[in-house]
Amino acid sequence: METHKITWRGVELIITFTPEKFGLVDHIEIETKGRAPLPVTETGYRSHFIPVGTVAEYGGAAEFITAWLEHEASRTGWNGAQLSLF
Repeated sequence: METHKITWRGVELIITFTPEKFGLVDHIEIETKGRAPLPVTETGYRSHFIPVGTVAEYGGAAEFITAWLEHEASRTGWNGAQLSLF
């Protein structure tokens, strides 16, 4: 298991990567400081299973998460914590 701390667009993240969890898939978790929302989670926490080797193709867990966040932010037009009163 690997743990990484990065900052993405001013949000502090803790990334936990477990390759070949259960001998079947890679597992990656993202948690933000203060549970700040991200384009892949409104709660500041996300657990995600992906095919083995996917993270390695990106060069590591931090690089994978950064690419995923950038892709989703671009795709959804995400620009930070978006609050709704209704």
